[in-house]
Amino acid sequence: MKIYTKTGDDGSTGLLGGDRISKTSSRITAIGEVDELNAAIGVVRLHAAGHPLDAVLLRVQHSLFDLGSELACPPDGKFDLHAITEAHVELLEKSIDEQTAALEPLKNFILPGGTPLAAHLHLARAVCRRAERAVLDLHSEAPVRPGSREFLNRLSDWLFTAARTANASSNVVDIAWQKETL
Repeated sequence: MKIYTKTGDDGSTGLLGGDRISKTSSRITAIGEVDELNAAIGVVRLHAAGHPLDAVLLRVQHSLFDLGSELACPPDGKFDLHAITEAHVELLEKSIDEQTAALEPLKNFILPGGTPLAAHLHLARAVCRRAERAVLDLHSEAPVRPGSREFLNRLSDWLFTAARTANASSNVVDIAWQKETL
């Protein structure tokens, strides 16, 4: 199987089921943002090897691939894929609750950074927020199931909490934000 098909040379791309749409459509933008998030988490996992967070990160990567597939199925298309379920959201919520119970209470906004793992988790969180905005933009044009939207929202919370966990597990203190007075 060749990796190139030349079918996209005209600026269109194929969806699951065979429909073709512009590569600049909000649907393809949302799929691309989710793909970039998955790649960012792949980078995070380079720093998470051996860390308990890595098992959840691997599951998240699979879920993001599933989400991209779901987004590639337009409403009333040939396929009606429901890949992301409430169970995906609940897994993240349970993990957030477990991590939060082990962390010092958050009393301030914190600056992204700390260990390499934490810094990359913070960066992935920012990419996740962008992916969420792209999916919400798509939802304003064509329905995106609530579970898929909730998953991205909860994932950004999980990535933030995981960054705090990564710092704490390495005895690195999160840096509290202070208003800059120039």
